[in-house]
Amino acid sequence: MKMKAVRIHGKNDLRLDEMTLPEVGPDDVQIRIVSDSVCMSTYKAALEGEDHKRVPNDISENPTIVGHEFCGDIIAVGENWQHKYKVGDKFVVQPAHFYKGSQDAPGYSYKYCGGNAQYGNTPIEILLMNCLLPYNSDTYYYGSLAEPLSCVIGTFHAMYHTKLGSYVHEMGIKEGGKMAMLASVGPMGLAAIDYALHCDRRPSLLVVTDIDEARLKRAASIYTVEEAAKQGVELHYVNTRMENATEYLRSLSGGTGYDDVICFAPVKPVIEQADDILGFDGCLNFFAGPTDSQFKAPFNWYNVHYLYTHVVGTSGGNTDDMREAIAMMNAGKLNPSALVTHIGGLNAVVDTVLNLPKIPGGKKLIYNHIDLPLAAIDDFEELGKTDPMFAELDRLCKANNGLWNPEAEKYLLAHAKKI
Repeated sequence: MKMKAVRIHGKNDLRLDEMTLPEVGPDDVQIRIVSDSVCMSTYKAALEGEDHKRVPNDISENPTIVGHEFCGDIIAVGENWQHKYKVGDKFVVQPAHFYKGSQDAPGYSYKYCGGNAQYGNTPIEILLMNCLLPYNSDTYYYGSLAEPLSCVIGTFHAMYHTKLGSYVHEMGIKEGGKMAMLASVGPMGLAAIDYALHCDRRPSLLVVTDIDEARLKRAASIYTVEEAAKQGVELHYVNTRMENATEYLRSLSGGTGYDDVICFAPVKPVIEQADDILGFDGCLNFFAGPTDSQFKAPFNWYNVHYLYTHVVGTSGGNTDDMREAIAMMNAGKLNPSALVTHIGGLNAVVDTVLNLPKIPGGKKLIYNHIDLPLAAIDDFEELGKTDPMFAELDRLCKANNGLWNPEAEKYLLAHAKKI
């Protein structure tokens, strides 16, 4: 099968290639990939090329397909998997399969499977580890966002606390505790706010910080203080571009500090602030992945010894986390639409990934079977003055609080130019 895919050939060398997908064998499940959400991890892989731990050393001769947040339809099933998968079923992929301890993953490591392709053959490891998950929804972008949501869910599950005199780790955030999320109104921070307000283990106090006032206001308009109160959570949005910001954050906790703090930026002052606001038995989760392998920041070791403060880090979620994300979306408890700020076609992937840190906003959502330059939802109104398709997309988004939505996706897929 001939198809188009974006492949990595080396450091900062991504190309939209035409390639041939092998025919389905007895151990293959072939998929049609409809949507993929661009992740900062893909940018890091493009930056590092063959030095990335998940990217093979021979990509100059055997390029691999990028993209790992994808959703679509099963279109062919080999005889050895027909007991489990059926043509026509929808799917999402948990890329981190860890088969026999391997770090390989779709979007980094495979020649014939990645999110920024029109089609793919699912690696046997994904099938053996039950990482090709059923997805019962007609909204593809929800499925693409299940992977980033699973990363957030895994972060909450990885945090832990103890009781005096006990060495048993009680996993998860402290129920009814005090929680702060620093630098957290980017796409992953928004997902974390949504989860904190609607999961079954909520804090009583949630403080969300950033230094970008526009992004803080957008977050506050989506996840409102009033909605949080209905969930039993006292929610504060704080711009920490102020004097004595750390002292102010501690004052919001009543002066005792926070049980759980998540740091969403690999920035030393943010990490130091996170450390400074931890309370007794406080857990700091370093969510943000730095590109510098020697990245370091000071930590208060006095508090580690006497106040039992501690640090955890997570990189991705597991399959159970993704199942939880799908179940919560299907139940209407999580709505990842707020994460999406841009849409584009497969032709937009190379420039989008290589320039991702320079492009403002949240998630860039790619539809692999259309030809469309990357476009911000905020620009739909202007684009609609000359393009009727964008005029309708603008109307549909404004009817949904300015957010991307299932109706807009269906309209786009029906009316956009095919690639």
